[in-house]
Amino acid sequence: MNSTSALSGREAVQTQAQARFPISLLSLTVGVFAVGMTEFVIMGILPNVAADLHVSISQAGQLITGYALGVAFGGPVLAMLTHRLPQKKLLLLLMLIFILGNLLAVFAPNYSMVMVARLITSLAHGTFFGVGSVIAASLVKPDRRASAVSIMMAGLTIANIIGVPVGTFIGQHLGWRATFGAVVIMGVISLLGILLFIPRLEQKTSTSLLQQVRALAQPKLLLVLLIGALGCSSLFIVFTYIAPILMQITGFGESSVTWILILFGCGVTLGNLLGGKLADWKLMPSLLSSFAVLAVILAVLAYTDHFPVAAVITVFIWGVAAFGILPGLQLRIMNLAKDAPELAATSTHSALNLGNAGGAFLGGWAITHMGLGTLPWIGSVITALGFVLLAITYMKERSAFHK
Repeated sequence: MNSTSALSGREAVQTQAQARFPISLLSLTVGVFAVGMTEFVIMGILPNVAADLHVSISQAGQLITGYALGVAFGGPVLAMLTHRLPQKKLLLLLMLIFILGNLLAVFAPNYSMVMVARLITSLAHGTFFGVGSVIAASLVKPDRRASAVSIMMAGLTIANIIGVPVGTFIGQHLGWRATFGAVVIMGVISLLGILLFIPRLEQKTSTSLLQQVRALAQPKLLLVLLIGALGCSSLFIVFTYIAPILMQITGFGESSVTWILILFGCGVTLGNLLGGKLADWKLMPSLLSSFAVLAVILAVLAYTDHFPVAAVITVFIWGVAAFGILPGLQLRIMNLAKDAPELAATSTHSALNLGNAGGAFLGGWAITHMGLGTLPWIGSVITALGFVLLAITYMKERSAFHK
């Protein structure tokens, strides 16, 4: 009798722990790690790719642009074409596309085929994040949905801290094709994890494709996508040129910049997890607070980037604030588009990638016309604009609720 009670007690504890953090979430985290690694690692091995394929650095850089555009425009199209597939099958299909795209990069004989490989891989990116977010949120209790999304998204932040440096090291010592080979291995591990641990989920979306597009086209949702794009644009205005800022303005050496970026990555990881918990607690107030803190910290960086110790502290806090937005933003969008959660979540990453591209472009323009030191100010102003739009939306909702 006592042993039976003890066994029941252990099972209850295990069930409670699994409800809090199911192991299936780790399969999604590994998948996001692989996707994040393949997106960002090419920046570290770009000279190796250019030399091996006999193209210029700027031409090799178009592999990054092509990937971002593939995510921005290809992701929603693929999500619409596959919207009737069961979620687990769709996730497996996406990871297979991802593996095949990276495998093609390993054996691509020329630049054109590498570009094709990158475009194929990019198709899986946004849709994997979108469907993965919906699945992650469905694996836990309703009051822990944002935290579940943040655990999945932690794969992206860990990819920046560990995956990109390791992938760059592999590329520099074994060749850039070996880097993509390592990504293929991570993709296979994720595929097996999804196959074994992700449960069969009922297809909750019974709406037609036209209804899903209409759900996505509602003005309130489009406004949130714009706010997300502004937040990402403010990040990449500064982050794209963070190395020159730290070296030319703050006075750090090249080797020090690497460690500062690792510290930034730690801040990003902390911010992602903290943002998920805050969003589960109070979604809109946490988003407003994150945007306000991000606007302030970028303005502070415009001053502290002249002082080494202060600059390092500010960069860490900036990482926390910047990625504290993402889980709440993803949950907000999924809540607004209940008839098209996968398509909406995929569109989030399309908007964020457009913000990335726009921020990098605007940062380059600002350096040419106004100087490197103006970038944190511009980032702060853009974040403040996102805060204002978010605040207007929140006040309108509260006003409508109290009527």
